[in-house]
Amino acid sequence: MKRIASLLLVAVFAGAITLGAYKLFLEKEHFIVSEKAEGNVYQASYTPTTARGAGINDVDFTVAAQNTVNAVVHVKNASNRRRASIADFFYGSGQKNSTPSIASGSGVIISPDGYIVTNNHVIANAEKLQITMNNNKTYDAEVVGTDPNTDIALIKIAAEEKLPYLAFGDSDNTKIGEWVLAVGNPFDLTSTVTAGIVSAKARSLGRNQSFIQTDAAVNPGNSGGALVNTNGDLIGINTAITSQTGSYVGYSFAVPSNIAKKVIDDITEFGNVQKGVLGISYIPRNSKLAIEKGINETDGVYINGVEEDSGAYDANLEEGDIITKIDNIEVHKMADLRGYLSAKRPGDEVRITLIRDGNKKVIPVTLKKRNTMQLPVMNFVVKNLSKKDMKAFDIDKGVKIVGVPERYQGYGLEDKILLKVDDQEIKDVEQAKNLFDKISKYGRTSITMLNEDGEREKLIFQ
Repeated sequence: MKRIASLLLVAVFAGAITLGAYKLFLEKEHFIVSEKAEGNVYQASYTPTTARGAGINDVDFTVAAQNTVNAVVHVKNASNRRRASIADFFYGSGQKNSTPSIASGSGVIISPDGYIVTNNHVIANAEKLQITMNNNKTYDAEVVGTDPNTDIALIKIAAEEKLPYLAFGDSDNTKIGEWVLAVGNPFDLTSTVTAGIVSAKARSLGRNQSFIQTDAAVNPGNSGGALVNTNGDLIGINTAITSQTGSYVGYSFAVPSNIAKKVIDDITEFGNVQKGVLGISYIPRNSKLAIEKGINETDGVYINGVEEDSGAYDANLEEGDIITKIDNIEVHKMADLRGYLSAKRPGDEVRITLIRDGNKKVIPVTLKKRNTMQLPVMNFVVKNLSKKDMKAFDIDKGVKIVGVPERYQGYGLEDKILLKVDDQEIKDVEQAKNLFDKISKYGRTSITMLNEDGEREKLIFQ
């Protein structure tokens, strides 16, 4: 009996020693941290974590970065910047007084035969364009076409070998919070890659545009460079920063790839940009009129008017309709609508979802060419002739003046038909814009009009 008791005692002591040794040397400590604040208890999770953590460490940027840097180029713009002098006030702009200037930015190769997309402001007024590849090869480039409204330009280089290029992605599918890379040449530092997320979509910035906002670092020199997703798809062309210092402060903006691609396709196929217009006017939020009408909190675009002979007019859209969706894109503000339409051409059909008198309707609308436009230099607002105008004035060419700036109010120009500028005939608003673009602020310009009595009038502006 004594022997059994002794063995039991030895076993107990051995177990105690083993347990103590395990606790002291082998067992890992687990901590539960709890904080008490305003009656709520927050307890740490027991779920084990990996050494890599979560979030950015789980995203592989290397493949997208490697493919992108070889397709992004450095753009140098050599020009002569004209300096104003006192002689300009006496003799106009004929005096030669300029300073050589070199500006730089970025561009993205979009085809193996050397087509490059960049920003219009990067190549504006260029007398010579030079492209430097990631492998330090240099080429001279020529301008194929530009669109100042979207700040997109197409240039081309002649290379003997096939070039690395990026394919356009679908920017409409880009999601807020998605990881993106910005690739460009800030401060002449070539092949620079920065990472961030999509912060917002359809930012207007007061430019009648629709930008992708990102927090990837973008600085002067990045303009015209690539914004890509982690698959390496080109989803935007980096364009602008908003900063009091002129340098990156936490957000930047890119032209969505769907808009850039459409502009490039138009320039290549038609030589200019084909814009499909819905034909409505709207009331901006936080405006006095929106507050007076009680629509300041409206989710969607409130139609304030419909242009005659527009797609919206033909589809019987009405004042007071609230657009909430276009095709599969939700519309919360005008920038959403404008951004989607920027990738459309005249003749394209879109499905407009709207609220009318509390009822939801889906109406197909065929987009048309822009019917009204504000002309450069003189700032007349003109519209294409309607069938009613053509019949009333017995003409088939020209544009109707529907608005004039204050300085021309006393000339009686409104509602007259603008036929010619400096003896060059006007067919429609696009041609009128091109002709007024060529008017010199310092020269003499004549315009020929037709009044309601069918009489031709000629005015000379100096």
